Amino acid sequence: MRVLVVEDEQRLAAALRSGLEAEGLAVDVAHDGIDGLWLAREMPYDAIVLDILLPGMGGYQVCAALRAAQIWTPILILTAKDGEWDEVDGLDTGADDYLTKPFSYAVLMARLRALFRRGAHPRPAVLSVGAVRLDPAQRRVWLTETDNDNQVEVELTAREHALLEFLMRRADEVVSKRDILDHVWDVDFDGDPNIVEVYVSRLRAKLGSARIQTRRGAGYQVVPGAG
Repeated sequence: MRVLVVEDEQRLAAALRSGLEAEGLAVDVAHDGIDGLWLAREMPYDAIVLDILLPGMGGYQVCAALRAAQIWTPILILTAKDGEWDEVDGLDTGADDYLTKPFSYAVLMARLRALFRRGAHPRPAVLSVGAVRLDPAQRRVWLTETDNDNQVEVELTAREHALLEFLMRRADEVVSKRDILDHVWDVDFDGDPNIVEVYVSRLRAKLGSARIQTRRGAGYQVVPGAG
């Protein structure tokens, strides 16, 4: 497995290379964010170990740029920044894991193995289906106007947002009413199952009726409809 380490502190970078190579990994090192971004774009890595405080381009920016380019290489942020909001920002930007310094090599390797198992599958930080964009972290939704490409924010209730996010995360599937109830409400919900139809109708009113299709006898599906 090949790993890219993006770390500006020379001694730590050398120690990381030595430790990871001792575990049988192939390791490349970049000492600033710009070089790290270039290597991550050009080479097929199995994982990236990324510092946050980097010269040239910060780790958050590197992570966001890779995800915007639809490069889904697993990213583990390795940093001295140990605040809870630092971790939130890193994960919401698109990183897959967050480990603070000082760290254990055994824990680092275990987390890298978990990332290797996960692989480079698409997992965008912001979901898009047609003209609809949804940011789960900020809990915001935008609709692109067809005539001028303006992004118009759509106000949704918490339940409407949860339903739309669930449908968008499974946009390649037809989602049954039972699945929606189990995930957007909960498995113990014992109310009227037609509540799903009520909330689908609300979303159609706000986003356009063609964007959520009813597959008769099967469920619902978000499509890139025209409104």
